[in-house]
Amino acid sequence: MTESGRRISVVSHRDGERDLALFDVADPDACRDSIPMTDDEAAALADVLGTSVMISRLTNLSDAAVGLFTEQLELPTDSPYLNRPLGHTKTRTRTRVSIVAIVRDKVVLPSPTPDEILRPGDVIVAVGTREGLDAVSRLISNGPD
Repeated sequence: MTESGRRISVVSHRDGERDLALFDVADPDACRDSIPMTDDEAAALADVLGTSVMISRLTNLSDAAVGLFTEQLELPTDSPYLNRPLGHTKTRTRTRVSIVAIVRDKVVLPSPTPDEILRPGDVIVAVGTREGLDAVSRLISNGPD
């Protein structure tokens, strides 16, 4: 049930088929339309919803904790860490900020390991203090001071 009162569902059949179902506004128990989805379509829907939900949850986390912020930082194209492992940044040690995800090609990589290679176009999702996040931005742009 959406916040606006609309009912939708994704039905996953035992044979692997999937349908997106839209329910009637006047009768929320009556399915108005059913749309079959291919594997690629289902994966695309999951990626879109998963990415937006994860970023939304991280953003809402900072609303509940005074002094804690979430920021998305695009890896600069001339970053000294481009095509190098995330661990080489030593972000947590240098800034006391946690990198909680990397968004790559609209796909969220949650809890990246230090071995994750940073790629062009990556967006780093970080959580920390305002001062720490500013330091991360400088770090990924310029390297260590």
